[in-house]
Amino acid sequence: MFMSYLQAIIIGIVQGITEFLPISSTGHMILTAELLKIQSSDFLTSFEIVIQLGSILAVVVLYWKTLWRGIDLWLKLLVAFLPSAVIGLILYKFIKQMLAGNTTVLWALFLGGIAIIIFEYFHKEKETDVDEVEKISYRQALTIGFFQCLAMIPGVSRSAATVIGGLTQGLKRKTIVEFSFLLAIPTMFAATGLDLLKNASSFSLNQAGILSIGFITAFFVAILGIKFLLRLVKKYTFVGFGIYRIVVAVLFWVLVN
Repeated sequence: MFMSYLQAIIIGIVQGITEFLPISSTGHMILTAELLKIQSSDFLTSFEIVIQLGSILAVVVLYWKTLWRGIDLWLKLLVAFLPSAVIGLILYKFIKQMLAGNTTVLWALFLGGIAIIIFEYFHKEKETDVDEVEKISYRQALTIGFFQCLAMIPGVSRSAATVIGGLTQGLKRKTIVEFSFLLAIPTMFAATGLDLLKNASSFSLNQAGILSIGFITAFFVAILGIKFLLRLVKKYTFVGFGIYRIVVAVLFWVLVN
């Protein structure tokens, strides 16, 4: 079934809520489309990529002062972005055609949930851990960038990959969460730009309208999602998200397959 405006809004809400949580926004959009009985197509895949830019613009709005603090922060974001930029260009076609699908998403959600729980069990934050985004080193930024590449697999979660990567590098939880927000800006602008460059000419006027609705919805909902996550990381670990990922994967597998 072709996507309706209501379905675009629903997926936009799901995307906005999940983009910055360690539960995979792409995975949730794919599963939501399955539940809504939306036919798999190149447009649906592009839609799921493009509306993520709405969530990223929410970061720009909320963190515009931070982004103006100096060129050093932008250089670190560039260094962190480079691994996924290079690998993404090489594997773009393979990722879009071969890895998109329920099976990949469910396994990524399930195994990722286990990985998060195990990691949180052993990880202990130290007083000496980096407590400000500006203090992140270029080496740490590059390492976080390589972790981000794991999120090219649908269901892994860009947020989970970068946050865990940052925690392994001695960053405080709030610091890496904010860096992950900012790193999403060049990453998702590039991913969206690449997809639009390859597919925009094939979109109909109605499809462009559906993209716009999903984009706007994701933007407003993502603002709430960002504020929620910042409050949460002050008190809790990501174990709850790990359990959630496992439960969603198992439930979806039982109900749909």
